[in-house]
Amino acid sequence: MKNRVITISRQFGSGGRTVGRKVAEQLGIPCYDHELIEKIAEESGFAKEYIAERGEYSSHGGWFANAFSDRDFYGHSTQDDLWAIQRKVILKLAEEGPCVIVGRCADYILRDEADCLNVFIHASIAKRAERIVEQYGEREVSPEKRLKDKDKRRASYYQFYTDQKWGAMQNYHIALDSGVLGIEKCAEILAGLF
Repeated sequence: MKNRVITISRQFGSGGRTVGRKVAEQLGIPCYDHELIEKIAEESGFAKEYIAERGEYSSHGGWFANAFSDRDFYGHSTQDDLWAIQRKVILKLAEEGPCVIVGRCADYILRDEADCLNVFIHASIAKRAERIVEQYGEREVSPEKRLKDKDKRRASYYQFYTDQKWGAMQNYHIALDSGVLGIEKCAEILAGLF
């Protein structure tokens, strides 16, 4: 029997990671986000910092640039190795039992392997900018530019490895606006759907 898994894709700054933690806590099941990075690091030997940055973001903003950058003569890259290990770890975690997995294309990886509730958490750019300044502090680059850059790189990575459009409604069962509903309500809704 396939295990029930909630996968959470999210816009940068929308609080998707926090929603994932809260829903897992309410359901009494594990949530894999930073823990996933540690497991991938153990499996791969890559540094956690490298995995955190390259495990769901392309190194370049566009799909085309990602397709040709950092590749050897045969078209292979270290990021491809990371994708394969990340996929293996996500499949193993879903096999072990019900859980919440944040990001890393888990919705796509588990599409035929688990009983998934695929979620997309989003919010307005103003709400997300406010949240990242609150969470991560001020930076030289404007919050809006940081949001757009992270989302663009995340979308490029998702498209490259899944051949699907990140954030497109047909890829998810439910999309929640955390800026309107709030983090607690989003977690409550997802726990109720589990």
